[in-house]
Amino acid sequence: MRHTDRHLAPSTPILASEITPQAVYQQRRHWLQLMASGAAGAGLTAWAGREALAQTAGPGKLAKLPGAKSTVAGAMSLDKLTRYEDASSYNNFYEFGTDKSDPARTAGSLKPRPWTVAVEGEVGKPGSFDLDQLLKLSPMEERIYRLRCVEGWSMVIPWVGYSLAELIKRVEPNSRAKYVEFISLADRSQMPGLRSGVLDWPYTEGLRIDEAMHPLSLLAFGMYGEVLPNQNGAPVRLVLPWKYGFKSAKSIVKIRFVEKQPVSSWTRAAASEYGFYSNVNPQVDHPRWSQASERRIGEDGLFAKKRPTLMFNGYAEQVASLYAGMDLKKFY
Repeated sequence: MRHTDRHLAPSTPILASEITPQAVYQQRRHWLQLMASGAAGAGLTAWAGREALAQTAGPGKLAKLPGAKSTVAGAMSLDKLTRYEDASSYNNFYEFGTDKSDPARTAGSLKPRPWTVAVEGEVGKPGSFDLDQLLKLSPMEERIYRLRCVEGWSMVIPWVGYSLAELIKRVEPNSRAKYVEFISLADRSQMPGLRSGVLDWPYTEGLRIDEAMHPLSLLAFGMYGEVLPNQNGAPVRLVLPWKYGFKSAKSIVKIRFVEKQPVSSWTRAAASEYGFYSNVNPQVDHPRWSQASERRIGEDGLFAKKRPTLMFNGYAEQVASLYAGMDLKKFY
């Protein structure tokens, strides 16, 4: 049977008997026509804005932490966002267990306040920053980054924070500061996963100082417009979008500026599998699996295809110059 189009204006009342799949389809079609023609004006603009906000919003259970849209080059991915429910329930945070579901289940024991981050080493202004000082140190920005795990899965997450460089500039590194080391909390009373011997605790990560100073290196305090959930690294973590996810240290309590390259936790555990740089590179496989493609969390349907992995996770234009002349198969 061929259906005759019935154009329903937004203000046209619809009788209960008329609420059919065809009527709904026609209503949506009419709205799309209005949007395409610009006839809807400011009302549709506001509606579209609310829709975009709804896509990035958290569930409203945690404190709000808004951020202005970032103007940093590469900071606002146009990829479809991962659902908050997935991003906050599928986590690697071994301090709370090794299964993906463990952190969301057990991280309620973490106490994100009071919180202090110590800064020490080769800096002119060492000291400690409490969480409120860090939150006020620079204006908050929202940045939508792709996240690529070394295990072969990925997400797209709207983070809230500011460039790590803002903190680094304030502590005034000296000429001997070649690297930056990040140390996570290791408190057995709050972190049940520390009872396992899967890694040497505390969790430690590191960057060259030029990597740490890059505008895309984010000191994050929130995601989806709210403060970080415990299982995602509350109350403060790194986000390094061109590197595999394990490089982005969570629940940071100490930042050290050092002259020699620090040994990261995963490098210490398996140096042949996890190098210091750990840049996303589809041409350099993990010894036990390919890195050429990835599974985007939330795209798990029967016919969902893996995505090809992008060099530097799609941030090559911004960060490739950091590694000019380096053999990336050797310095993996």
